[in-house]
Amino acid sequence: MKKNLFLLVFVALTSVVFGQKFGYVNTQELLVSMPEVKAADNELETYQKQLVTIGQGKVAEFETEYKKYAEDAQKGILSQVQIQAKEAELAQKQDEIQKYEVEVQSQLAAKREELYKPILDKVKMAIETYGKDNGYTMIFDSSAGAILHATETDNLINPLKAKLGVQ
Repeated sequence: MKKNLFLLVFVALTSVVFGQKFGYVNTQELLVSMPEVKAADNELETYQKQLVTIGQGKVAEFETEYKKYAEDAQKGILSQVQIQAKEAELAQKQDEIQKYEVEVQSQLAAKREELYKPILDKVKMAIETYGKDNGYTMIFDSSAGAILHATETDNLINPLKAKLGVQ
């Protein structure tokens, strides 16, 4: 009786395991091949250049004011009170520049999220649809390095590129 039960469980588990279909895809490779990603990269780069240009203007303005202050202080034109006031003003401008640098990083992250979210959603939807349509139980992302072994026939990069319309 135990042998029959063991044999029945073994056959049931074997059919479940062999009935599953697994695949993998390197999502980084897939994303790099998409024209939408290239367009998003270009837009992000343009946006970054705009923000950097503004920051460079703030730095140039600060440097000009600092040079004038240093010249005036060296010539003895400024009183001690004026020196302290100008130093406080320059320190405040320097703080503003540092805050702007932090703000730029935040704005770039928000812009990156705005540009890439629709693309990532599109890829995710393509993978899910392809998986359902082709009977895959699981599809792994090989760009994360989690796959130790996979046969090339299970690589879904080409069918997913076709589904997304990229080469």
